[in-house]
Order: sequence, then structure tokens, then C-alpha cells
Amino acid sequence: MTELTKPDLRPDNARFSSGPCAKRPGWTPQSLNDAPLGRSHRAKIGKSKLKEAIDLTREVLNVPDDYRIGIVPASDTGAVEMAMWSMLGARGVDMVAWESFGAGWVTDVVKQLKLENARTITAPYGELPDLNSLNFDNDVVFTWNGTTSGVRVPNGDFIPDDRQGLTICDATSAAFAQELEFSKLDVVTFSWQKVLGGEGGHGVIILSPRAVERLESYTPSWPLPKIFRMTKGGKLIEGIFTGATINTPSMLCVEDYLDALNWAKSLGGLNALVARANANAQVIHDFCDQTDWLDNLAKDPATRSNTSVCLTITDADVAALDEDAQAAFAKGMVSLLDNEGVAFDIGAYRDAPSGLRIWAGATVETSDLEALMPWLDWAFNKQKAALA
Repeated sequence: MTELTKPDLRPDNARFSSGPCAKRPGWTPQSLNDAPLGRSHRAKIGKSKLKEAIDLTREVLNVPDDYRIGIVPASDTGAVEMAMWSMLGARGVDMVAWESFGAGWVTDVVKQLKLENARTITAPYGELPDLNSLNFDNDVVFTWNGTTSGVRVPNGDFIPDDRQGLTICDATSAAFAQELEFSKLDVVTFSWQKVLGGEGGHGVIILSPRAVERLESYTPSWPLPKIFRMTKGGKLIEGIFTGATINTPSMLCVEDYLDALNWAKSLGGLNALVARANANAQVIHDFCDQTDWLDNLAKDPATRSNTSVCLTITDADVAALDEDAQAAFAKGMVSLLDNEGVAFDIGAYRDAPSGLRIWAGATVETSDLEALMPWLDWAFNKQKAALA
């Protein structure tokens, strides 16, 4: 194959977006035929669907029996905001950020809630901050997997069992692809449009008994919007965690989530999902090892994501360009692949260093990633030729 010859093989599914993510293999609109459309979510059928979604979430994610699971508005963002605005302020808080979404939570706490007892612990894209420097007498807010940097915590060993504060974990690109250690986590949030490829707009919040105790014993000094309120009269609103959602959910989206959960269960549950994501990510990591122009943005292999794999172009000629030209080079590659119909939505996140971001979560087929890799070489060489 000459450098500008197009590969013969194309991915069957070119959807590698990091959210909303690819639908499960074999998905069709007929998968949603059982959705109770035109019915109230308060009706028996609506409540039963919501309760089934909560129960299957617990089963697939191995959530402890004494943790509560609720479906909430506004995707993962809504779930994280709900937790922070409802629980923070009772004690100091360590805000941990190494990519754009974590940085967004820092902004909320420092500039919106304006908590004076907040510490900010950060690291640049591609790295983790010093997790041993965290003060767990404070509450700690962090992402498990940095969606826009491809850097994740390798495990929960840095969190002590005897912590005094709460751990609030944004796990949206980790849930259903990585092992979340719930004994270390007091609040876990995600949206099902990530790893399971469900339709967007809804978030999930999971609360430990310690988080419930905080909600029932602490009232923040600021007003709470209705969609953030999880207590009434100082007691947890239990209905939220049995299917009585705060606002009106889309039963079509809930049906899609149920379809994805049942697919995950049919594969063998969480272990099977993790194995699929690991195999997918390994295809990309192996390709990086074999090329001299591309590398993983995550510097430490132990911290590399198996879902949102972020890549940087290391070719010397490209690296010698200014930042705008480097970004244009990467965007040119993305456009070439999009126009060929072999890879959609694989550009780096707008706030991240220029490069590529390829979703490798469980709904992606390994064969599609294997087919994509030669196309990355083709697009790079075509862009490189244009520099000459």
C-alpha cells in the first residue's frame, strides 16, 4: 500500500463518538417497541419501567444493596450539580481536576457556590494530580475517568476507608466499563448515553448511606432549585429512588436504557462489558506502539482510559507547527475520515490539546476499531503530504 492508497477494509459502524456513544450491536428502532408512549410516568406501567431500570442498574453495576439509585434530570451534569449543591458546604472540600469536566466542577464550587473552604488540586492534560495529597477530612469531588483527557484513576486505593468527608465521583465515562469501588464512593453519577449508548438527557445518581446521612442532617445556606431537592422535611424523598422521578422523564429514553441494560446482562454483566472495553482500547494502544507519529495523551499506561482514548500527534514536523496549525492538522484528519464515512466525531474535545479522541466503550465492536487503524495512517499521510 502506498502512503495515499485507501485501505480496503472499512468499519461496519463508523460511530466512535465519546457521547452520545454508539448504540449496542444489533440495535434497531424496533428495540423500543415496548415503550409506554403517551402514558404518564406516574402510571403503574411508567413507574414499573423506571423501577426496572433502577433494579437492572444495581444488578449490572454490582451496586451494594444499601446504596440508593435515582434517575434524575439533565444527564450526568445534572446529577453532579445536584450532589454538589445539596451536600457541599458542611465541611471543607478538595476539588480534583485534570481535564475540562473536572475543571467545570471547580468553577461551580469556586465561582458559583463560592465556598471559601475549597482547595483545588489539578494536573495538566495527560497526567493525574498527586492523589496522596488529598485531605479526606474534607469532601472530595473528582472524576473517575477524564473523558476529555483519557486519564483515569487506576483504582480506589487512594481513598481511605475511615474518611470523614464524602467522596463525590463523576463516573460518566467509567460506569459500565471500569470497576467502580463503591465502598470508596459516597456519590456516583453517570449518564447512560455514554458507555451503554442510550439516548441522552437523563442522569443517574447513586448515594451511599453516608451521603443520605449528609442530606438528612445538613441544609445548605443557598436556595436549591426544585430539580436538585432530594429531601423534604429533613428526610430523603425515597420515591426518587424507586421510580418516582423529580421531573418528567422520556419513557422512550428509559426503554432504550432498559434495552442496553438487558443487552449488558445477556453478555455476562459488568465483567463482560469491561472485557469488551479493554479489548477495544488495546487495539488503539497497540497501534500507537507501532507508529512513530501518534501517542496516547495519558503519559502513564496505568492511567490510560479504556473508553475515551485520547491521542496526540507526535510527528516532528507537525509538532514544529504553532498550536493553531497543529489543531488544523488534526481537524483535517478528522474531516478526511468523516468524509470517507469511516470515523465520525473523533476530534479532540474543544478544551483539550489538539489530536484525536476515539471511543472504545463496550458498545463498539473490536473489529471496527481494527478496521479503523489503517485509515488513521492514511489520513495522517494525506495531511502530511499537504504540508509539503
